[in-house]
Amino acid sequence: MKSITIEGQLRTESGKKATRQLRSQELVPGVIYGGAKEINFSAPAAAFKDIVYTPDFNLTNVMVDGITYRCILKDLQFNKVTDLLTHVDFLELVEDKKVIATLPLKFTGAAAGVKAGGKLSIKMKSLKVKTLPKYLQENIEVDITNLELNGNIRVEDVKLEHMEILNSPRIPIASVTLTRQLKQEEATVKPATAAATATPASAPAAATAAKPAAKPASKK
Repeated sequence: MKSITIEGQLRTESGKKATRQLRSQELVPGVIYGGAKEINFSAPAAAFKDIVYTPDFNLTNVMVDGITYRCILKDLQFNKVTDLLTHVDFLELVEDKKVIATLPLKFTGAAAGVKAGGKLSIKMKSLKVKTLPKYLQENIEVDITNLELNGNIRVEDVKLEHMEILNSPRIPIASVTLTRQLKQEEATVKPATAAATATPASAPAAATAAKPAAKPASKK
């Protein structure tokens, strides 16, 4: 799995005044928690670019005072006016301690329903999982080859080893829907099919019954 390295400096002062001073120097305050102790640090804003502005899931090696902490990104804060990064939270990975992470989905294959003229609709781009650090991966692959027209792949259809999926199992993550053209074609075909298969009307009953044959005249 891809990892990114960030070099930071230990923060000894806290509070609004100290954080304002850091930001004025284009430094972003951050914290590392989940390990033996909480580490408060700061690093240049540019150092976070590869983990903030990407949909990929990456491990981050944060180096502070000569010690490297293996982490995953947990939270980001931005200035509401300038949209600049103002704070970063990392979770330190401990070998025997499970973590919760959000892993992106990677869809593979060509859906059968798309080949039939449907449109692929992606409902979810990631799943939240709970697992040990050693089982973390860049993404979760989902094969959509057998996804039929009007069909769905749901969270419960994704099977993962060593991972517990925390999302609701019935939520759809991908589906193939009818395109406008197919809907129009179906609307045209159905009335024609109904007319062709309709039961013919019964022949009207005869207005009058046939007259019986006349009896021969009797001889005198």
